[in-house]
Amino acid sequence: MSLPLERLTAALAEGASCPCAPPEPGQGLPVSLRRSLRPAGVLVPIQRHEETLHVWLIRRAAHLKHHPGQIAFPGGAQEPRDKDTTAAALREAQEEIGLPAQNVSILGRLCPHETPTNFVITPVVGLVRRPFAIRPDPNEVAEVFRVPLAPVTDLTRFRRQHRHWQGQARASYAVPYGPYHIWGATAQILHRLAQRLQQCA
Repeated sequence: MSLPLERLTAALAEGASCPCAPPEPGQGLPVSLRRSLRPAGVLVPIQRHEETLHVWLIRRAAHLKHHPGQIAFPGGAQEPRDKDTTAAALREAQEEIGLPAQNVSILGRLCPHETPTNFVITPVVGLVRRPFAIRPDPNEVAEVFRVPLAPVTDLTRFRRQHRHWQGQARASYAVPYGPYHIWGATAQILHRLAQRLQQCA
């Protein structure tokens, strides 16, 4: 079942509620890490393809220090030249996959997400208005692909999984699609978007 653009727009409208479930025991970051979290932005690029909304994702290069080989959204740390995390997300999307910033209409933002690698990520949801030439940065991106938005924002498809990091148990979501296993921060962001969409059903 496809997802109407109007419903997505309404879910992300300014003033819409932003459900953020409290962390489960062991899910939060150590206090020592909370003192040095670095702001970052990721773009959640939505594009209509054959009357169906799709979301663009990347598979990170295997040699990267942070999250090698994982499914992610284009994005990265905010740099001094960036006005804010939205600017960082747009800049990184252009650098990583060749998506021009002027081809993206910002629909809204989701709750920030803290990662165990000392980042606090602001997810920026944007509508890609026109087709673009995909140019993955080989230093950071192993694959660029899109999946239909509806199945990866279906709350019934999400599963909880537990991993250990620096001796602490951390719970996160996972949502599979075809050959891709989407988990961690990316799945958490999709889950929060799914919550927004459910409220506008």
